[in-house]
Amino acid sequence: MSCIASMTGFSRAEGALEGIAWTWELRSVNGRALELRFRLPNGWDSLEAGWRDLAGRVLKRGNVTANLTIKRQSETRLELDPAALEQVLEIATDLHRRIPGSKPPSAEALLSLPGVLRQAQADQQEEKAAAAADVQAGFIAALADLVASRQAEGDRLAAVLNRQLDEITSLRDIAANQAAGQPAAQQARMLDNLQALLREAPGLSEERITQEVAVLASRSDVREELDRLSSHIAAAHDLMGEAVNIGRKLDFLIQEFNREANTLCSKSASSALTTTGLKLKAAIEQLREQVQNIE
Repeated sequence: MSCIASMTGFSRAEGALEGIAWTWELRSVNGRALELRFRLPNGWDSLEAGWRDLAGRVLKRGNVTANLTIKRQSETRLELDPAALEQVLEIATDLHRRIPGSKPPSAEALLSLPGVLRQAQADQQEEKAAAAADVQAGFIAALADLVASRQAEGDRLAAVLNRQLDEITSLRDIAANQAAGQPAAQQARMLDNLQALLREAPGLSEERITQEVAVLASRSDVREELDRLSSHIAAAHDLMGEAVNIGRKLDFLIQEFNREANTLCSKSASSALTTTGLKLKAAIEQLREQVQNIE
């Protein structure tokens, strides 16, 4: 089974202690590097650094959001946040002065605004001390499930990549067969071009004619492009065998795939080869889109 990991995944872990229920939700999507975002309840920020370190040990790429929800099964003691109250009171009073006929801000309305009332600091500290170990164990479990989720998606992705590489290989072989007859067709074009050139410049030297023939011949030869494309396909299979943290390497390799396909189309001397080259470009683009998901 492939060890390729996708950057897309989801996991959830939950648990409860006396008076407290907690839930972790971890979501991961594509990203150029590893970016972690934690959404934590008030009072839990001090534990974020440790959780970041744990995530960084098992994840290498992706935008990951970790959301911790704490639900209290019993009433908690609230206290006023003086700074938050002062800020919202100033804003509400200023609006009241600006809007003629408006009602002055009421205490009930101000207290209902987020952040004005908060859980008492003493209660926060006691709650965190009692639940920290259990919540961290939940995070580790959710992290393991996220890794497994990304691995399962990676297994499905590996099958898709292999099919796409097989399609590119088949198109490359078709292009090789079509290009085999290209020199004869291009030779006729060379003769026409040379005759036109001689009519325009009858005194053209033999050395210049030889140069023109060489240039035209080189433009029609696609063997190097096809050989390099075969080499890139083999390199892609080798990387998939390595599996671990290959996303960036494959992304770079796809750029080389595109380079050969573009040159193949530009050198084509037949509509059949051009059509195959365009199919190659489309298949490579589909491969590139899937590679963007790999860690």
